[in-house]
Amino acid sequence: MAHTEPRFHVPAPHVRPGDTPDFSHIHIPPAGEARRPDTSVAGMETQDLALGLVRVLDHNHQAVGEWDPKLDAGVLREGLRHMVLTRVYDDRMLKLQRQGKMSFYMKSTGEEAVAVAGAMAMSNDDMVFPSYRQQGILFARGRDIVDMMCHCISNSRDNLKGRQLPVHYTWAEGKFFSISGNLATQLPQAVGYAMACEYRGDGEIAATWIGDGSTAEGDFHGALVLASTYRAPVIVNVVNNQWAISTFQGIAAGEAPTFAYKGMGYGLASLRIDGNDFLAVYAATQWAAKRARDGHGATVIEHFTYRADAHSTSDDPSGYRPKGENAIWPLGDPIERLKQHLIGLGEWDEERHAALEKELNELVIASYKEAESHGTLHDGPLSPVESIFEDVYAEPDWRLRRQRQDLGV
Repeated sequence: MAHTEPRFHVPAPHVRPGDTPDFSHIHIPPAGEARRPDTSVAGMETQDLALGLVRVLDHNHQAVGEWDPKLDAGVLREGLRHMVLTRVYDDRMLKLQRQGKMSFYMKSTGEEAVAVAGAMAMSNDDMVFPSYRQQGILFARGRDIVDMMCHCISNSRDNLKGRQLPVHYTWAEGKFFSISGNLATQLPQAVGYAMACEYRGDGEIAATWIGDGSTAEGDFHGALVLASTYRAPVIVNVVNNQWAISTFQGIAAGEAPTFAYKGMGYGLASLRIDGNDFLAVYAATQWAAKRARDGHGATVIEHFTYRADAHSTSDDPSGYRPKGENAIWPLGDPIERLKQHLIGLGEWDEERHAALEKELNELVIASYKEAESHGTLHDGPLSPVESIFEDVYAEPDWRLRRQRQDLGV
C-alpha cells in the first residue's frame, strides 16, 4: 500500500545565509587523546581513528600525545614559511584576477597545512596527484614562483602552453601530476601509479587529494576497490572543508558518520585528523607513508578543516553559508596555530613573523613583475599557434600533419 507522506530526504546544513554561524554540533575531542597504532595494523582495527579526531596541538598550542612527530624547530619554521608564502601568493593572485590580469583563481585559505605538511612528510620522489587547492605542495617542493605565475596568466613561459585553467598546475620534474578540473579523476590515476610502483619495487608511493564532495563520485569508490584489492601503496587524502561550491558536506557524506569511515567499507586503514594542525597532518601522513612503503597498503585520511574563502573567483559563498563562519571555526587557523607553537618553544616571535610576511610579500610582487616580462594575458606573447599540435602523440600521424599544413604553421 502506498504511503501518504513523502519520505524523500534531502540533508540540510545546520545554518543558512542570514543565520548566526554555529558549530556547537561539532564534537572536538581533546588533543593527544587518539592512540597511535603500529603502521602494520589491520585496516579494520582503525575504526576508532576513523570516527575520532587525531590532534596534536592543544588549546595552549603545545604538542601532546602519541601522534606528536617531535619535529626539529627548523622543520617547523620551514613549514610555517611555506604556509605563509602560500597565503601571500593566494592573496596577491586573487587581487590580480580581480584586476583582469588572469581569468580565474582558487585560494586555499585555511587549508595550507593540509598541503604543506603532507608534502613535507613525504619524499620528494613520491608522486602526488592533487586537486586544485594544494598549491602548497609546490611551495614545499621548491617550485619556481615565476613559473607558477606564468602558467596562471598563460604567457609564453606557461609550461602548459595555455591549455589549462589557471591553478591547474603540472610539474613533471617535481613529481606533481597534472591537475584535472573533472572531479576525482586523480584517484584511480594515483592508485594505478602506486600499483606500478609496487610492481617495480622502487620504494616510491603515491598520494592524492580530493574534496569531500568528490567522495560521491564513482571514481572514488572504484579507486578504493583497487587500493584495497591490490594493497596499493597510496595515501588517499579527503579534504573535508565543509563546503563544496554550493552544497554542504552532508550531501556527499550521506549517513556516513565521517568521510574517513568510508574507507572502512573497503578494509582500509582510515584516520580522521585535525586538518588545521600542522603537526597532526605531518604525523598522519608520515604514518601512512611508512605503512605504504612497508607493504601494508593504502590509508584514507580525512582532513577536517574549513574553506575560509570562496570556492573560486566564480563563487559567492554568501549565497549558501552564513557570513563570519570562518572566524569562529573551532579548529582555528593553521598558520596562527603553528606560529604560536613555535613562539611557545622560544623558536619564533611576532617581530620575526612580521619580517617573514614582509619578505614574502616583496618576493611575490617581484616574481609577478618578472612573470609579466614573459607576456601578459591580454597583450601576449602567448604560446605559438603551432604548439597546439605538440605534446599529443610521440609521433604525429598523417592527420595531425595535414591539419598543421592546412593551418599554414
